[in-house]
This record gives sequence, C-alpha cells and structure tokens, in this order.
Amino acid sequence: MGLKMSAFIRSGYLRQAVLAFTGMPLLFWAMGNLPARSFLKESISVIAIIAFCQMIGQFFMARTNRYAKKDLKMSRLIQFHKILGYACVTVLLFHPFFLVLPKLFESGVGPVDAFIMIITTLNRGVVLGIIAWCLVLVLGITSLLRKKMPMKYTSWRFFHGILAMLFISIATWHVTDLGRHSSLAMSAFIILLATGGVLLLLKRYISEIFRKTKEV
Repeated sequence: MGLKMSAFIRSGYLRQAVLAFTGMPLLFWAMGNLPARSFLKESISVIAIIAFCQMIGQFFMARTNRYAKKDLKMSRLIQFHKILGYACVTVLLFHPFFLVLPKLFESGVGPVDAFIMIITTLNRGVVLGIIAWCLVLVLGITSLLRKKMPMKYTSWRFFHGILAMLFISIATWHVTDLGRHSSLAMSAFIILLATGGVLLLLKRYISEIFRKTKEV
C-alpha cells in the first residue's frame, strides 16, 4: 500500500484528476442554496456525489487516456483504476439503502417502508435509478469474476467499457433528473464530465476497430 500511495503522490495527473472529481463537485454542493438538513443526511449526499463523480473519473484514469499513461506506469494506473472502481461501486450499491438510513433516527415512516415506497414510486427518475443500480451491480460482479468468465481479456475489456458507458449515461440522467443537489451548475458539470468520458472511450474503440479492419 505504501508503494501505491507513493506512486499516487508522485503522479501529478492522478492528483489533479482525484482533486477535480472531488473538489469541483464539493464546490458546487457547497454553493447550492438548499435548506439545511441533518449532518447524517448531508454526509450521505456528499459521499454519493463524490462516489459518482469518481466513477465518471474512471474513464479518465484508464488506458484510454494517453496523458494518464504518460504520467504513470500502466500497471499502477490499472491498480488505481481497480481500487477506486471497487470503492465507488460499493458506495453506489449501498446508495438506495443509505437514503433511508436516517429514518432509523426519525419518527414516522420506518426505513423499510420508506425504501419500499421509493422503489415502487415508478416515476422516471426512480426507474432510471433502478436501471443504473442493476448496471453497476453487473459491472461490479463481472469485474470481480473477470478471470472466471469464458472470454478473452480484450473481449471482456470491450464488454466492461460498453457496460460502463451504459451505466454512466443512465446514472447521469437519474442524477440530473432526481438528485437533490442537481443545480444547474452541478448538472452541467456532471453532464460535461460524463460526455467527455464516454467520448474518450468511444474514440479508443473506434480507432481499434479501424486498425483491425486495416489489418484484415
């Protein structure tokens, strides 16, 4: 772990990327003129915002980004990609349950009833959230079981990328449609990052397809 941290400290690109995908969202969150809530509720919101933005940042901290590869060895880059990816997936998988956690300390509707109420309220934002949750679950499971899956690494990487693009696209729609802190500035920032990340990966896939076509 010490070697990994020293590699992170030496990498200017990774420091800047983590700061951008953490600092900027927190700035927009702090600038939001919303009614104050309990410390627990705001902490849950902040954790979810950071985890989601870091998930978008995964597109920029992967082999698809040549600037990241220039600044850090590929093996280290993949390590950071995995560590951050697993951490963010875990937080996002628990996100629906964290939303109702404060109900344990409040009178009225209990957490179980609140959770059932949320997932059965089939408006657009909730449906998008359920789809995004299912996609991030598949993303996490297929990442953990990569070596046991009956496909080559290159095929799995392509599948992983397509799944990640689907998740980010739907989750971004969910966040901007339903998120409490989705101000105009926050929504624009998230959409811009998500679009940039997806385009970066698509560019890599298209160039690989053209290269293989020429070889044939």
